[in-house]
Amino acid sequence: MMKLYSGDLSPYSARVRMQIYAKGITDIAIERPPTFGMPAFRETHPIGRIPVLDIDGDMMPESEVISEYLEDIYPEPSLLGTSARETAHIRTIARIGDVYIMNNMFMLSGQTYVTPRNEGTIAMLASQVKRNLKALDRMIGTDGFACCGRLTLADCALTPGLFMVENTLPFAGLEDPIPSLPNVAAYWRAIQQNEHAAKTLVELHRGLEERRALIKSGAFAKMMTAFRAAQGEEA
Repeated sequence: MMKLYSGDLSPYSARVRMQIYAKGITDIAIERPPTFGMPAFRETHPIGRIPVLDIDGDMMPESEVISEYLEDIYPEPSLLGTSARETAHIRTIARIGDVYIMNNMFMLSGQTYVTPRNEGTIAMLASQVKRNLKALDRMIGTDGFACCGRLTLADCALTPGLFMVENTLPFAGLEDPIPSLPNVAAYWRAIQQNEHAAKTLVELHRGLEERRALIKSGAFAKMMTAFRAAQGEEA
């Protein structure tokens, strides 16, 4: 049995988990690595990030790479297109979710629990996210799915991305832009009703509540201090 090293609040892990649920894959165990965030994790996982797919000891990092691998070894049901052009469109929308939205939100979220915050960085990243959401509003499907009229890898990438927008920007004192974009807003309402997206969102919300409890208690700040110290020791 393969293992997916994952974390509830990791949006990159969430996109792979949603794919696993949508494809009905039952022979991949999903667990949080006990050494994640510590130097020991980098000994076997050089990139130091999750998700990682453990294939009998062969460690595969990077969510997009894992997603493509899973499509190759579990071709049915396909979350890609029925033609090369459809697949290219799915990958384009997924890239918007992954690179243009999630990556910026991931960096912005890091500013919400540090003191003092870098307001310039927050403003710059939020501006990029809003700009990219406007582009998405012109490209996204209007039938409840990101594209192609059915669940695809594009939905798996957009679901955690939009979750981060909705839950991180207000926490940073910024307005959530999703309601002002009619096509994105309609899509966001619809996709949350999908059973696989809903399951993934429950996990994301659980991870968010755990993170906020750690921040409130001060435990998260201590964890980050220890993590930065460990990184310094590695260097």
